[in-house]
Amino acid sequence: MENTMSSIYAIIAGIVFGFILMLIFVPADALSGLWIIITGAFQKGNESLGNVFLFAAPIIVTGLSVGFAFKTGLFNIGATGQFTIGAFVAVYIGVLWSFLPGNLHWIVAVLGAILAGAIWGFIPGLLKALFNVHEVVATIMLNYIAMYLVNLGVRTTVYDGLSKSKSVMENAIIPKMGLQWLFPDSSVTGGIFLAILAVIIIYVVLEKTTFGYQLKAVGYNKNAAKYAGINEKKSIIYSMTIAGALAGLAGSIVYLTGSGTHIVVQKVLLSEGFDGIAVALLGLSHPLGVLASGLFLGYIKNSGFYLQILPFNKEVIDIIIASIIYFSALSLLFKNLAKKVSTRHTSEIIGGDQS
Repeated sequence: MENTMSSIYAIIAGIVFGFILMLIFVPADALSGLWIIITGAFQKGNESLGNVFLFAAPIIVTGLSVGFAFKTGLFNIGATGQFTIGAFVAVYIGVLWSFLPGNLHWIVAVLGAILAGAIWGFIPGLLKALFNVHEVVATIMLNYIAMYLVNLGVRTTVYDGLSKSKSVMENAIIPKMGLQWLFPDSSVTGGIFLAILAVIIIYVVLEKTTFGYQLKAVGYNKNAAKYAGINEKKSIIYSMTIAGALAGLAGSIVYLTGSGTHIVVQKVLLSEGFDGIAVALLGLSHPLGVLASGLFLGYIKNSGFYLQILPFNKEVIDIIIASIIYFSALSLLFKNLAKKVSTRHTSEIIGGDQS
């Protein structure tokens, strides 16, 4: 409960900080801007609400990727590279594998993205396990390798001749799975169901299985886990591979939505992987917390588009998100500091009693 409240306080502080900025730069429209941020999902009825789920689905899954690694003692800053590789494989299959019939096409495209992301996560896991190469260094470098590799792959295989990939075939688009009846004017797909399914699976793995317990044990104390008979090297590899698979899934959810979504050839790391870091921190790396924080970030990201009705850029939302993460990190810092002070005070009392 205490951890949940710290995240809620961080959200409130971040929104207040964003409001203060709007007051400074455009004071006349600051209150209207705050109202749009709060009510963005209802600006255009079902269309707006459906788009919240559209934005939230990949953010939830990349948050799961980063959060899963956190839970096992690793920092997967490479989610954006794994996301990019997964996205490319999904688009490649979606554009070129015309021999796949019906619903099998999008399923294979999603599975291909998961496999590609898993391979991209396996590499830093292997380097960490065998050569003690820090996963932060390895994943940062792999992010850039993924970006340039995908640019090359798009140009040589699925290029539209201008600046982006071709559109995937209709059969490769993730179906709406009944959401078209709830949100008829929205671009939302069944990707949100895939995200929720991923949350359930990761929750069960981490909280209800021996395998998950072993992975977390290595994260808490690698030496103690080794003493207990757990193979810490295999656990590191498994953790990064699963984290990569999740980020790859997120890539497929974004680029198999249709509605003009393409991989653009550009020298810029995709932001979705970094959004996953924010979601994992805000959700305290717990699968259910990640689900809630992912929905929240999807909500305010959707609000950012309507914020442009006023003389504000949607970058205000990015500032608010960054502020929330800083406040969240500060709350954890103060909490850990208080815990250390309390522990030291208790130790001094015990030591004094013994003397």
